[in-house]
Amino acid sequence: MDYKNFVGGHWVETSDSVANINPSDISDIVGHAAKGDAAQLDQAIDAAYQAARGWVASTPQQRFDVLDFVGTEILARKEEIGRLLSREEGKTLIEGVGEAARAGQIFKFFAGEALRQTGDRLASVRPGVEVDVTRSPVGVIGMITPWNFPIAIPAWKVAPALCYGNAVVLKPAELVPGCAHALVEILSRSGLPEGVVNLVMGRGSEIGPRLVEHAKVNAISFTGSVPTGRGIAAACGQHLKKVQLEMGGKNPMVVLDDADLDLAVAACLNGAFFSTGQRCTASSRLVVTEGIHDKFVAALADAMKAMKVGNALEAGIQMGPVVDDRQLQQNLSYVDIAAKEGGKVQGGERLNKETEGFYMAPALVTETNNAMRINKEEVFGPVASVIRVKDYDEALQVANDTEFGLSAGICTTSLKHASHFKANAQAGMVMVNLPTAGVDYHVPFGGTKGSSFGSREQGRYAAEFYTTVKTAYTLP
Repeated sequence: MDYKNFVGGHWVETSDSVANINPSDISDIVGHAAKGDAAQLDQAIDAAYQAARGWVASTPQQRFDVLDFVGTEILARKEEIGRLLSREEGKTLIEGVGEAARAGQIFKFFAGEALRQTGDRLASVRPGVEVDVTRSPVGVIGMITPWNFPIAIPAWKVAPALCYGNAVVLKPAELVPGCAHALVEILSRSGLPEGVVNLVMGRGSEIGPRLVEHAKVNAISFTGSVPTGRGIAAACGQHLKKVQLEMGGKNPMVVLDDADLDLAVAACLNGAFFSTGQRCTASSRLVVTEGIHDKFVAALADAMKAMKVGNALEAGIQMGPVVDDRQLQQNLSYVDIAAKEGGKVQGGERLNKETEGFYMAPALVTETNNAMRINKEEVFGPVASVIRVKDYDEALQVANDTEFGLSAGICTTSLKHASHFKANAQAGMVMVNLPTAGVDYHVPFGGTKGSSFGSREQGRYAAEFYTTVKTAYTLP
């Protein structure tokens, strides 16, 4: 299938394209994605700029109808879209279908929010004067999305943008064009005016900077790597435009002596290795107190070795392939680095399967400390390290000793320690007796320190980014 760009309400050709390769079977070409250039991007931005003027005047009912239409169709086609997702990105079919369903739920949520937009009427300190506080759309939103959640992340950016009256230029990751194309195809039939949503696929290095710096783009929402995010923040600062960044994580999961062992193992197995560890919320540092350390490591290692790794589309598979060869080589290099630093590695080798793909065994690295690179740098693969600590106090200190602060978890039966951890973990999201990865679609998502910058994504807090507060005074 050919995935075209969508500009000003029309599907447009490009002179070049990029193959969309199935990481479970590299002989399987999912399709060919358009490779847009700066000129086509400019056309998309101009279309969004013109369309924004009309969409800002749309009624709550119009916005509800559009968003509800999209959510309804995604949910009705979640099996089909989920299969496409798993085929192009490599997460298991059950995870792919689940992500597609989440995208539909996000659109449904923001359909409701379109009808629930509120403001404030205040009494002025001056007699007879009325004060109204309302929210206005920002304008044209440039969106740069990653490959690891190819429909959920575009959904949680596009849906609130439309809900609050903005126009959109979406630039998805090159590795996963199919899901973005499927989403925009549904949007193209939703009743949106031409130009409100635009899709421009292409190399990030070629069109990303222009999207960020373009004078007609009022705000940028980015999810991706820390270096790219920092560059975008600097550029947006220079141009005085609104910016929202979701970047990396090196998320700790603390396991205390009093934890339920089976629950802790299940939570860490899920957090570290599901979705092939390709989640910014993955549990990559397992901080374990000495009383339970040996039993926990043995049980987790057994559970890890029993995981079924294979083609993402096959029934019963628990972990699919890595997204591409570049990411696979990075993962393997970090396993090697951990071993050279003195870590004891179990698993982590490249695997051969019936189909040629980017397979590796999940890796558990023990005998590590927080100063090692394996505990400082984000791997973004199925690699988890274990750090032995004396007690809760040391565990909290180690958990917070990172430049990241996205998600943090603790497994414990102590209400005292759970409550203290929730209050003192330096992370935007805290989990108690749950995996660090996996959040609801109707609550805010985001972190602290080097993980996030700007206001939160998802839920009602999305309004902070996609709108601007306006204060109006009236003397009747």
